[in-house]
Amino acid sequence: MTAETDTQHTVVYKVIGMTCGHCEGAVTAELTALPGVTSVKAVAATGEVTVTSAAPLAEEDVRAAVDEAGYELAGRA
Repeated sequence: MTAETDTQHTVVYKVIGMTCGHCEGAVTAELTALPGVTSVKAVAATGEVTVTSAAPLAEEDVRAAVDEAGYELAGRA
């Protein structure tokens, strides 16, 4: 799912391996550190991570951040 407004881009990603609030926090912290990211909402129960940014993010940057957190990016939801 991708939604775009005049200044914000929102994409939902599937992340494999999140099982708890700590997992959500780790993924959120790494993705929030990416330039331009304005919000991140990770939900372990569904494995979905919603990322809102000022400009579209390169998927390889998102993948690297998720990998750094210790999880696997499955792709866009």
